[in-house]
Amino acid sequence: MKIYTRSGDDGTTGLFGGGRVPKSDQRIACCGELDELNAALGVAASLTTGPQHRLIRQVQHELFNIGAQLAALPGSASAAQVPALHETSVQRLEQEIDAAEQQLQPLRQFILPGGCAPAAALHLARTVCRRAERAMVRLAAEAPLPPPLLAYINRLSDWLFVQARLANHLAGVSDVSWQKDAAH
Repeated sequence: MKIYTRSGDDGTTGLFGGGRVPKSDQRIACCGELDELNAALGVAASLTTGPQHRLIRQVQHELFNIGAQLAALPGSASAAQVPALHETSVQRLEQEIDAAEQQLQPLRQFILPGGCAPAAALHLARTVCRRAERAMVRLAAEAPLPPPLLAYINRLSDWLFVQARLANHLAGVSDVSWQKDAAH
């Protein structure tokens, strides 16, 4: 398979199952945001081991499925071939958030992104996730999306926040508390 096709040199890109749209199309913008999120998660995965690494990899696969759903023409035969994301994935994220929070001290103040390298990478992925969510909300205003997609991406940013805190906890590193008067 060739990496370059030259078919996008005119500023368009192909959708899964046929059809071309401008690369500025909101559907393509969403796919790009999800791709960046997946790359940020790849960095986080490279810095983690064990159960946390496996959880991140599972999310990466689910993000590929979401991207494929967005890249397929709604109602097309190709769209029917794409693995669907189900409400059970949202519920799994919630269960994993709850399980991680049982290991953590309750939050009493805002924290800054950072700590150990895996936590910093997960915090960065969280901010990219929020941007991807905003892009998906804009797309949903133009075209209907399967209901679990917005719920999943919203829950995922919470999951990433908790996984970042868990990474710090597992490394024996404290979360960085926000000091309101630090700028003075």
